[in-house]
Amino acid sequence: MRHGLYFLPAGELSDPRTLIELGIAAEEHGWDGFFLWDHILRPTGQPQDLADVWVALSAVATVTSRIRLGPMVTPTARRRPQILARQAITLDHLSLGRLIVGLGLGVDTSGELSKFGEVTDPIARGDALDEAAELLANWWGGERATIHSSRYRIDDVELLPRPLQRPRIPMWFAARGNAARPVRRAARYDGVFAIEIDRDGLRRVVRIVAEARGHLDGFDVAVHATQGEDLSAWEADGATWAMWSFPPGESSRGVRARIEAGPSMHGPT
Repeated sequence: MRHGLYFLPAGELSDPRTLIELGIAAEEHGWDGFFLWDHILRPTGQPQDLADVWVALSAVATVTSRIRLGPMVTPTARRRPQILARQAITLDHLSLGRLIVGLGLGVDTSGELSKFGEVTDPIARGDALDEAAELLANWWGGERATIHSSRYRIDDVELLPRPLQRPRIPMWFAARGNAARPVRRAARYDGVFAIEIDRDGLRRVVRIVAEARGHLDGFDVAVHATQGEDLSAWEADGATWAMWSFPPGESSRGVRARIEAGPSMHGPT
């Protein structure tokens, strides 16, 4: 099982220089992944200072050489697919092929969709995510893309250079609770980040993926790690990544302390 850090770049953690320092420390202390939440607004009571994840991850990429990096997750509902594709290709090259892109519907908890006139209906956002994911997969796989829909119009476009990773940049998809559609979507690509599930839920996710793909080879299953819990049981049920998170507003000192403790199958108690 691999171990990743997964947190909101807000408050003290919105300073890109702090994120650079934490990225260096994460690599030095044996972590496998450094992932940032992608938000532009947060609810009242949480820090409102936020860093752009693409700029921040690019900075971290320049001072690390091994650790995997990525947004976890980016909502395509508020990003044009062609811009997202370009950003990811550039970061893939900058990191020498260490990028993993997490994708999802996003949330409107703090109005980061509705306050900007974005679509809020979850079914419509799911349809748009399906279309955007197919576009991204085509472009990152070195293929041309065409689509004429109510959401996107793209006419026979190729985006070069290709990413360094083959067959393309890995794509993970968020799946929350018992929802089946996000899991089936993830099964078409490279990984799922299963949020707010127990071990029964994890086994269900793994079963849906295995049925859809016919196998689990090369497919990642990421789960939220809880301090003091034995992750070996989750690994036995199919999890390949443990994602260690922090509450919004966590101090840089608190994150650094967890990083310096190093990854483990239990974490500090």
